[in-house]
Amino acid sequence: MRAALLALALAALPAAAPAQSETAASVTALPASVPYIRASYGFGPIEVGELRLPPGKGPFPVAIVIHGGCWTKGMATLRMTAPMADALTARGFATWNIEYLQIGDDGGGWPGTFEDWAMAADHLRVLAKTEPLDLTRVIAVGHAAGGHAALWLAARARLSGKLHGDDPVPIKAVVDIDGPADLLAFIPVQKDICPGRPAIDQLMGGTPETQAERFKDGNPAQRLPLHVATLLVASQGLPAADAEAYAAKARAAGDRVEILTLENAGHFDPIAPGTPAWARVEAFIVDQALKSPAAQR
Repeated sequence: MRAALLALALAALPAAAPAQSETAASVTALPASVPYIRASYGFGPIEVGELRLPPGKGPFPVAIVIHGGCWTKGMATLRMTAPMADALTARGFATWNIEYLQIGDDGGGWPGTFEDWAMAADHLRVLAKTEPLDLTRVIAVGHAAGGHAALWLAARARLSGKLHGDDPVPIKAVVDIDGPADLLAFIPVQKDICPGRPAIDQLMGGTPETQAERFKDGNPAQRLPLHVATLLVASQGLPAADAEAYAAKARAAGDRVEILTLENAGHFDPIAPGTPAWARVEAFIVDQALKSPAAQR
């Protein structure tokens, strides 16, 4: 009888919240090496990136690293992803950790934020003239909103105009770490994930009903197949169900998609070197990122 009552009592308890040892501030405060080069890819003070190189002669595979922050000024900078970039450099990647215009910056949102992602990626062609970078092995790694950016960099090769650019650097794999893979699926929870902000509406300058063409060009899930290997890390920002829904659509279109689900990690743990979550993400990237995708451009 006592056992039955205890079982009922335990069943009535609320489910345990996911463990979250790291915050935005604690990840940003983690140590990171001084970059080998800090370079401008555009004309404004925000349009910069940090290049880190591993030991050796190269040429090295390259990871474009993109921070999140709800696409919104003041929530995150490239300093937050510097520790992750440093860790990937130690694993043999040259890393290009980029800053970009966000909502609240003059010119941020549509299309300026997207144009910055494109220009930053293509600046690797300039850097490769003097640095040992292997531009046949470029991956894009993004956290949160940066995960959306990483997927979009793979999608942009099939766009036109300024968003396409003159000669897009080919992306061989994308790693979305707990970021929205499908903007449409994110809209119902945008004010919850980005507290008080309709961040997607602000980013795109309207809703899918009022800005259908922008969403068609800016939402990677509407441009499948991407023709790249895709790695999705599901935690709090990208629920496992949303990752599975995107993966099903992408696989049906011909893309190779792998999912790593972190059931007991917070939103920032997967980009914090030293945490169990980062150890799994790092191994996932190193093991999977440069495998040949199922479909080629």
